[in-house]
Amino acid sequence: MPTPSRADVLQGTLDLLILKTLAQEPLHGYAIAQRINESSRALLQIPQGSLYPALHRLEARGWLSAQWVDSDTGRRAKVYRLTARGRTELDREIADWKLLTRAITLVLDA
Repeated sequence: MPTPSRADVLQGTLDLLILKTLAQEPLHGYAIAQRINESSRALLQIPQGSLYPALHRLEARGWLSAQWVDSDTGRRAKVYRLTARGRTELDREIADWKLLTRAITLVLDA
């Protein structure tokens, strides 16, 4: 079986990746996908068909806020920002992720 050139995002991890990315600075959707790609050294690529529904879901939960701004190119872009509730959720999700990966490592090493 050939090794994939990039990893698929595990179900349920996209929210964590978005929250973590926006904890650094507010960004528009395309920039979020680019930042995740760069941070993962091109191992993770987030398709737009997954990214934008996730952004809307996180905004509806109150974890993100969004504002339309004029970009340098003159086009309007929706910029997403992590809210206080989103930061709390990010902390919880990081703790959950670390516990899960620790448990999986224990099973794999057994």
